[in-house]
Amino acid sequence: MSWVNELARPDIVALRVYEHAAWRPELERLHANELPWDPAGGDARNGLNRYPQPQPRELLERLAALYGVEPDRVLLGRGSDEAIDLLCRAFCRAGEDAVLICPPTFGMYAVSARIQGAAVLEAPLLPEQGFALDANAVLARCTGATKLVFLCSPNNPTGNLLEERSMLRIAGELAGRALVVVDEAYLEFSGRASLAQQLREYPNLAVLRTLSKAYGLAGARCGALLADPQVIALLRKIIPPYAIPRLTVAAALERLAPQALEAGRAQLATLLRERSRLERELAALARITRLWPSDANFILAEFTEAATALERAAAAGLLVRDARAYPGLGRALRISVGTPEQNTRLLEAWS
Repeated sequence: MSWVNELARPDIVALRVYEHAAWRPELERLHANELPWDPAGGDARNGLNRYPQPQPRELLERLAALYGVEPDRVLLGRGSDEAIDLLCRAFCRAGEDAVLICPPTFGMYAVSARIQGAAVLEAPLLPEQGFALDANAVLARCTGATKLVFLCSPNNPTGNLLEERSMLRIAGELAGRALVVVDEAYLEFSGRASLAQQLREYPNLAVLRTLSKAYGLAGARCGALLADPQVIALLRKIIPPYAIPRLTVAAALERLAPQALEAGRAQLATLLRERSRLERELAALARITRLWPSDANFILAEFTEAATALERAAAAGLLVRDARAYPGLGRALRISVGTPEQNTRLLEAWS
């Protein structure tokens, strides 16, 4: 038996896959109970009367090339959130298995686990070390029931990269015991290479990527899980048969065209300059008591009076994220880097 089948839920391994309508684009379709006419209204909706390809091959290959992996290591989903949910459902038995998270971190890991009925274990990041990953604590907290370890790098909401050596050490020591999932949603803002290049050496490593952040397609809902082909094959058994809408595929392919990628690089350079400006000017404000360095497209700041800062931002027509509910961040706000004009307006509101 493969290591994935031993780690996954037995009922998912044995699950008989739903047989979606065959994908034969060279033939006229009279097999999927679709309306035979396109909806009226123009080319933008052309083909919406037909179900989309279950895992659109052109987009899958484009993302595989973008992320430097083979296509059989890619699962397309509706943002990273769908992959997080699928992982919890595939590997965690309700009332028996657990996931491990490193708070403060992205909330959907715990939400998806609890919806599945899995326990949530914690190995907190080290605030006194800039929210560094505590690999010893992660390994010590993992039990025989731990099936998934979620690591977010750059981390949300703190913005820092986790140490690559520590993440790979965790993956190595948990080989055959747990899947280590590294969420790289903000990696493009950091300048670091993806851990996806380590997938062959560490089969129990998985990487989450998304087009929502650096590629500006949050509204399209398109993400990818990069993992061992056995993991991808398992998750394809439980993902809905037509998960990626045609309009999402079209938007993603357009955004990944060479000219659009070049324009995106220019936008990214502007955003990084604005991040540096915000870090410099926020650090000089009296109402801010601490600013954490960021490798993402947001900045975490601690305020003397966070509630007042929220009110002043709103009065300037701007909404920032209240991070005070995260453990250890009782006076913190998370600020997404905006346009130069928005950033200037925010700085003026807090001056």
